[in-house]
Amino acid sequence: MLLTLSLVVPLAGAVLVAVWPRRTPERDARTLRAVAAVFAAVPLVLLAAAWARFQGTGGFEQVEHAAWIPSLGVGYTVGVDGFSLPLAALTALLFVASIVYPVDRKGREREYYALFLFLEAVSLGVFLALDLFLFYVFWDLSLVGMYFLIGVWGHGTRPERARRSALKFFLYTLAGSLAMLLAILGLYLSTEPRTMDMAAIIAQQPLSADHVGGGGGGWLATLVFVGFAIAFAIKTPMVPFHTWLPPAHVDAPAPASTILAGVLLKMGTYGFVRILLSMMPETFQRFAFPLGVLAVVSIVYGALVALAQGNLKRRIAYTSVNHMGYTMLGIAAAASLWAGDVAARSLALTGATVEMVAHGLITGALFLISGSVWARAETYELSDFGGLASRAPALTLLTSIAAFASLGLPGLAGFVAEFQVFVGGFGVYPWLAGIGLLGILITAALFLHLLQKLFLGELPERWREWPRLAPLEVAVLGVLLALVVWIGVYPRWLLDVIESAATVLVAR
Repeated sequence: MLLTLSLVVPLAGAVLVAVWPRRTPERDARTLRAVAAVFAAVPLVLLAAAWARFQGTGGFEQVEHAAWIPSLGVGYTVGVDGFSLPLAALTALLFVASIVYPVDRKGREREYYALFLFLEAVSLGVFLALDLFLFYVFWDLSLVGMYFLIGVWGHGTRPERARRSALKFFLYTLAGSLAMLLAILGLYLSTEPRTMDMAAIIAQQPLSADHVGGGGGGWLATLVFVGFAIAFAIKTPMVPFHTWLPPAHVDAPAPASTILAGVLLKMGTYGFVRILLSMMPETFQRFAFPLGVLAVVSIVYGALVALAQGNLKRRIAYTSVNHMGYTMLGIAAAASLWAGDVAARSLALTGATVEMVAHGLITGALFLISGSVWARAETYELSDFGGLASRAPALTLLTSIAAFASLGLPGLAGFVAEFQVFVGGFGVYPWLAGIGLLGILITAALFLHLLQKLFLGELPERWREWPRLAPLEVAVLGVLLALVVWIGVYPRWLLDVIESAATVLVAR
């Protein structure tokens, strides 16, 4: 019941917080934050217990099942494997960090924390679901929580801009969801007997060469693949489906940006692995090289556009396009069944999954840092800053660690992920991997420039009384970045879990 409880507890917390009686504003805010933090932390504890019980068999473990709609082959089924467990644990951790992090809640604490707890439950559901119908339900519900967090608590000089960004985010991702729904129906109708159970579909391989002509390249297989790929590419996001991301990040409150980058984007890359690579490998191999090309375009384009941004948060947002490109390059390399050996493809897939975890921690921390900057300056323009190292040593240190991790410095989590992606990528698509290396150079330039603009040079007169980070801010950022260092120095504890699934999937 560990996995089910990790979904039920935050949902119960959301209901409790939503109906919490109003008291004095300050007391109400402190109490609600404490209550929400407790409910958000319970799934983290439960998933830590699930991690301790994880055996690494290569299949689904700790499966919990209950009949739901038997006539349609739909059931409530949740479980974990080496791909889903790290991402679910990352999700629980980032929600605790985002809930406790200081931010202006505009006097609407109950609604704010209730939405965060609701979003935590459905986000965990995406990574734990082992039924396609259940997966789709959780996927769609995640849009609702993020839409209101951006539209209601978005900040800036023009509130209508946040609402417009929220609408753009919702419409883009809903369009992808509709494409995915059609793909789910196509995949479901190809199963025999009819089922939505992911494990059963993986075992059947209903759109493989044994069931349709052309080695997984029949028209139905192609249409199903394209439907899923569009939905996942929008969510990831990959170029050219990325345009919803920067405005959503810039106008969202910092904790919501942390969840958007650290959790919701991973749903797209996770979908490529969990559904397309696992259930349609023969069809995926036909599209592996084009997706690899798009991944490299995302790597280089995302880094170049980020370098051109004078807005702190927009710059961080575009680095997500860049880093998700690394993940997609690893997944595309793993999907190429007839290029490269099994070891190279397994290494690329392991690196892609580590990149999901590393990006969630690093970019999540960077967005929280941007929130601390906004709370003190009410501007993201890099040209307005300079010399903050003398006034904010803790902010300087934490931002530097996150920046160097993001650019792939050895000893930090980003290096572990990118090294595996590129070593595996060179074994499959050497030219794509070689071009993709340019992204690391550009990323280094954009983060070094960011550090210079924020912390070096002369301190502007208006920042002479710059408030230092509060203990809670330091504690939250310290935990996230300590994990970044731990993965960079000793990644074995994470790699063992991921490799247990990646090796089996690629070998299959």
